[in-house]
Amino acid sequence: MRTILVVAGLLIAAGQSPAITEDVVDIQLRGHYFNEPATLNITVTVEPHELNRYLRIEADSVNLFRSSVITLQGEAEKRLHSIVFKNLPAGAYTLRAQVMSSSAVRGIAEQEVIVSGGAIR
Repeated sequence: MRTILVVAGLLIAAGQSPAITEDVVDIQLRGHYFNEPATLNITVTVEPHELNRYLRIEADSVNLFRSSVITLQGEAEKRLHSIVFKNLPAGAYTLRAQVMSSSAVRGIAEQEVIVSGGAIR
């Protein structure tokens, strides 16, 4: 019982972290299933904020990792950002967008994507 209370306390404390709970970033993608070689046109919405310094966008699978970093100009930055990942081979991917300040992650958005070809790797 004590272990359950400790774990519950940790989960509650983690849920109160402003770095993860703020709605500062969102991923928009047309579709969740693509054929290889896939081209993903990703739109990321970032709420302008004075602490925003970087936007990192990742496509992560068992066999491939791609990322791109965009420098943000705080409150003066535009809301919409576009990135294209080309020639993704078959696999299950996690798309991840992270908004970072100069010292911490301010927000994370994730979306799952399947690229099919032959068997999914």
